[in-house]
Amino acid sequence: MSEQLTLSAETRERAGKGASRAMRREGRVPAVVYGNKEEPLAIHLEEKALVKALSNGHFMNSVVMIEVGGAQTARTLPKDVQFHPVTDRPLHVDFLRISEHSKVHVNVPIRFTGEEQSRGLKRGGILNAVRHELELVCDAAEIPDDIEISLAGLDIGDSLHISAVTLPKGVESAITDRDFTIATITGASSQTEDGGTAEAPPAADVPVVGEDQGDDA
Repeated sequence: MSEQLTLSAETRERAGKGASRAMRREGRVPAVVYGNKEEPLAIHLEEKALVKALSNGHFMNSVVMIEVGGAQTARTLPKDVQFHPVTDRPLHVDFLRISEHSKVHVNVPIRFTGEEQSRGLKRGGILNAVRHELELVCDAAEIPDDIEISLAGLDIGDSLHISAVTLPKGVESAITDRDFTIATITGASSQTEDGGTAEAPPAADVPVVGEDQGDDA
């Protein structure tokens, strides 16, 4: 299950680009908490604390408790983080309010296992990961850290679809209208059907310029 994070915040009294730039110069990141039939709440967070939370690799599918001014706490799910295109510093964060057992829509990373049991990979095939995350619907208190998917038994030319994946109890795919592909095992371009390598065709005989071709006179 994905861990729960806690971030301290203060309310923003001023809005606008100028106020946001001033906050960032002071090491703060503007943010907003919205949803759950409540008024949006404009806040700002300590940049260092936010960057530390972002570095855990599961920020976007973690429940984040926002403690505002020590007076109130909001249970949220991060929905969007804007980054500076050059420095990669966080510029703004959107948090969605949720209740403890809300059904939430999250993107959860895929972790492939069983490579050593894949005949295709052992023959020199290549794993083509069509998706690196799965769009899932689950209880906010039971968000998985990742989804483990085994490649055991897959050969060159085989495809792995969502129907072959066993999801944790209470977790469902958000995409239900098709049996989408998650990964395929492809062969190297120079590989033959029997696992060998194709040889280059012999070069055609071309006369060498200047070669003695006899006298016609």
